[in-house]
Amino acid sequence: MNLPNKITVFRIILVPLMVIIPFFNIQSTFLGIPVSYIIIDIIFIIASYTDHLDGKLARKNNQITTFGKFADPLADKILVLTAMLILVEDGNLPAWIPIIVIFREFVVSGYRLVAVEKGGNVIAASIWGKLKTVTQMIAIILMFININGTNKFGAFINEDLSIIELIINILATLLMTISVIATIFSGWDYVKGGKELLKD
Repeated sequence: MNLPNKITVFRIILVPLMVIIPFFNIQSTFLGIPVSYIIIDIIFIIASYTDHLDGKLARKNNQITTFGKFADPLADKILVLTAMLILVEDGNLPAWIPIIVIFREFVVSGYRLVAVEKGGNVIAASIWGKLKTVTQMIAIILMFININGTNKFGAFINEDLSIIELIINILATLLMTISVIATIFSGWDYVKGGKELLKD
């Protein structure tokens, strides 16, 4: 197994670490942010960076493999959805957001399977897909900066926040909203680009 693939596997291993942190029931806070969220956020940031690193190394050293093509996008989906579901469970993110993400991933994965079966080219990722990835990851990082438990999606509309809390919440909500829009449009690009595959 080459280095880029090892980094991808490392990213997958980080996901269960994020999941078990809440079970330790860490009650302490730092600067008003739950320490458990800080730990999860650090793990998520490291994992997000490995997403960039493994692809860069694979292309630079000509180490693109079938395993990498399969495991890399899978690791990304598992990472993002795990972080979102942790936020949903704690009431900081509405459930409809990860539902849209999951729906899109099922559609895209289905089209990819049909494309491979028919021997066609896999539909290339559009600018919407890249925008989705970047905004999702930054938004999630900001959502975990949950000062005094006030950083919930759209909280700036209803809650009395400090300036720092307000800025973080507006940015997190705006980026998460953009990511949802990009998720829908990138999914539509796959449907539109792959409609020929389903004509029979």
